[in-house]
Amino acid sequence: MKMTTVGLNHQTAPLAIREQLAFTAATLPEALRDLNANAAAEAVILSTCNRTELYCVGEAEQIIRWWADYHRLSVAEIRPYLYSYGCSDTVRHACRVACGLDSMVLGEPQILGQMKDAVRAARQQDSIGTWLNALFQKTFSAAKEVRSRTCVGDNTVSMASAGLKMAQRLFGNLNQVNVLLIGAGEMIELVATYFAAASPAKITVANRTLARAQALCDRLTGGAAPCLLGDLPHLLYEYDVVVSSTAAPLPIVGKGMVESAMALRGGKPMFLLDLAVPRDIEAQSAEVAGVHLYTVDDMVSMVQNGKEARREAAAAAEQMVAQKVDEFIQWQKSRQRVPLICALRDEGERARRHVLNNAIKQLAKGARPEEVLERLSVQLTNKLLHAPTRVLNKGLGDEGMLVDAVSQIYSLPQTHPAALERV
Repeated sequence: MKMTTVGLNHQTAPLAIREQLAFTAATLPEALRDLNANAAAEAVILSTCNRTELYCVGEAEQIIRWWADYHRLSVAEIRPYLYSYGCSDTVRHACRVACGLDSMVLGEPQILGQMKDAVRAARQQDSIGTWLNALFQKTFSAAKEVRSRTCVGDNTVSMASAGLKMAQRLFGNLNQVNVLLIGAGEMIELVATYFAAASPAKITVANRTLARAQALCDRLTGGAAPCLLGDLPHLLYEYDVVVSSTAAPLPIVGKGMVESAMALRGGKPMFLLDLAVPRDIEAQSAEVAGVHLYTVDDMVSMVQNGKEARREAAAAAEQMVAQKVDEFIQWQKSRQRVPLICALRDEGERARRHVLNNAIKQLAKGARPEEVLERLSVQLTNKLLHAPTRVLNKGLGDEGMLVDAVSQIYSLPQTHPAALERV
């Protein structure tokens, strides 16, 4: 078994594909258990609006087959959009993702929290073990160091702030605009913070549970009101700006609902921003007159502000990531030597016990202690040196490497085999 990453992101797959292969918060626990039981010894699933990645201890092809089967797709359908990494590349990729070096917005900080959430979910399902636990400890350490010692995350334009700017382009000042936020998760809370600061006429938070919507409203300055998702068909027409980001597996706002709302708006435009994957708003809603619908993939140009300055800082960040990768690989190699070290110590313990038992028997028969100790030391020395002496005498393998290894182990003066031949 080895560490493997299989994934797709905004660079390799369009939104229509990403949403088919995403995992919602509701399905993630069951998916982790199933992946762990059928395709991977350890597993962490990271699923965001821009990427879905499976960090595993297992074989890439088996993980790809599981992923396709889980979403009732064929491997041939999804393979063109996937990338996979072996052990060392997995370490490097995980570090780059956590540092924001692989994000749509170079240096964006939100991905680190999403990775920590993914690891937390894996721990809750007991799908993470020694290897992935060590990987993500090193990954989070790298991210902390990069963000504290470089400016790669400076001047980033988030999806939330970009959404506000796009709405302002359409409506100008927002103080006469009604804003509807669908969902109450981290992304919507970020969006809500930006829009609340623009002092719109009204903010409403719609969520599956009223309590969570109310909790978000209570954290906003300027006041906001909660409502249930079931109220949307009757309320949608009241809102000029609608931003949605939920974990729903199917669209919440359909084309028919949008058509009905627009019929009651008297020609006023409506700005729809869908930040969810899978999408919350039916793509066909864009066909309705007066509707301006945007998705995460439409926002690429908006979030590139300051990218050149961050790219210069990214070079230093890449060097720090490379160092963390080397540290992890060295740790991994040391872990792989543990079984050999344990076996060597076990063999030494067996030899010790054997000569000790012989010594005890000799003492019981009345032998002089000095003689017993002398015999014990000779027997133990012979037993411990028998195997390396036999191998050296037979000259097995690369003799030069063998001589060097034994010389290093026992701190002996190194003598090259060619020199021995001249003696």
